Parts: sequence; structure tokens; C-alpha cells
Amino acid sequence: MPDLWNSQPLHTTLVEILYKKGGALTDVELYKALEKAYGELSHRELNKTLMRLEVRGVVHVSHLTKNKKRVELRHIPSKNG
Repeated sequence: MPDLWNSQPLHTTLVEILYKKGGALTDVELYKALEKAYGELSHRELNKTLMRLEVRGVVHVSHLTKNKKRVELRHIPSKNG
């Protein structure tokens, strides 16, 4: 668990991780990456953040299996600018 609070909001870090990983991850992979950045993180907090981002049109969440989801960025900006 980190000694200091992360100054970046969870939704921003989540989008950055998806962008760096090519725009899509499973919820399990995303959870592990966010846990490294934030220490303790509840699944409820992750799901709440994903719901907000999906409503805003930033990500799309689809079910792969009953307990596994795929999280994708809706728009991936080009790296060239």
C-alpha cells in the first residue's frame, strides 16, 4: 500500500492504462494494473468508475463470460498528435 495518496483521479489513471495497453484489457488485467498504482482498490470502486466512464462515452464494457469483462476505449487518439 503506498504511503501517499495518488494525486491523479482513478478515472484518469484507468484511461491512461487502457491507452498504453492498446485500448483494451479485461477487467481483471485492469484491476491488477490499478492496484499497483493505488494499492488497495475495491472491485466496487472499479465498477463504479467503469460505469461512469461508459455513460460518458469514454469506454465500452462488454461481457466475455459471466465473471469476465472486456474494457475498451471508444476513441484512441493518434500518437502523432
